[in-house]
Amino acid sequence: MSEEMNQNVPPQAATSRADSMKLSRRLRYYMETAGFFVVIGFFRLFGIDTASAIGGWIGRNLVAPTPLSRLATKNLKSAFPDKSPAEIAVIVRAMWDNLGRVMAEYAHLDKLHMDGPDPRIEILGLDRLEAAIGRGKGVLLVSGHFANWEIMPFGARDLGITGGVVVRPANNPYVNRWLERARIRNGMAEQIPKGAPGTRRIFSLLRKGEAALLLVDQRASEGITIPFFGRDAFTTPAPAALALKLGAVVVPASNERVGGARFRMTVHAPIEPPNTGDPARDLVEFTAAMTRFIEERVRERPHEWLWIHKRWTRDDAPLGKRAQALSPLRGGDNNATSNRV
Repeated sequence: MSEEMNQNVPPQAATSRADSMKLSRRLRYYMETAGFFVVIGFFRLFGIDTASAIGGWIGRNLVAPTPLSRLATKNLKSAFPDKSPAEIAVIVRAMWDNLGRVMAEYAHLDKLHMDGPDPRIEILGLDRLEAAIGRGKGVLLVSGHFANWEIMPFGARDLGITGGVVVRPANNPYVNRWLERARIRNGMAEQIPKGAPGTRRIFSLLRKGEAALLLVDQRASEGITIPFFGRDAFTTPAPAALALKLGAVVVPASNERVGGARFRMTVHAPIEPPNTGDPARDLVEFTAAMTRFIEERVRERPHEWLWIHKRWTRDDAPLGKRAQALSPLRGGDNNATSNRV
């Protein structure tokens, strides 16, 4: 990747958003930002391994016993009905250990690379990624919030892969400005916002044979309902739609913590597009295949996923126009528990 692409360009969107907000909100954001930098400054007092260990201790001992664990416990009980309360509690505690480590590791993003004197990222399955790039149709590298989810674009940059990473800006524009600059310094130079403008930018990158990196495990309010752990979840169909239209290769990747602040990223075999003869059904089945990949990886290491996210659809949640149009195509899917689709 060229030096020009990796220059620390000021994030204009965050700047304009900060300038236009009300004074009361700005003051609240200032206070949040001050707290954020106190935390970052504290963890910078230590080396990355010590900082990660301290963050893990805080997560499992100080955060896990609080009401912040209620949603995670609820989600885990629904996803793993056969597990006992004690088993669920162990997963919740380990999840907070991981999230505490992730928070601490934000203070040391510059050290999370696969090269240098102390490499911290190992990548398996590079031959699959190289073969996908070799098709010349562009690559959609999809993953989820596994372990430390910042790893994928960092490893991609170290490999010289060009393109961009899809991001959801932080609500606080001042914190977001810091995050964007840190991600640009250490990962993919182009930070692509979610939404229609971002989709158009991904389209352009794929047309040029480049890569777009994105996490596909979060709730998408304008998405379609796809089974996830046997329950309907609003899921973005954008990766499937782009791949079907352009012939881009969908390459799933997972990430796991292999001890302290060290990680293993695995590139899996491409998810090949369905060809049912019905474009709408292809879209649903392709999106479902990506979601199954996420579920399989979460089942393997449930403690390293983000169970505090409101991932699933309420039974009375209104469906968007696209979800309504595609609902009949889900009628034969016996993995879903909802009767709506």
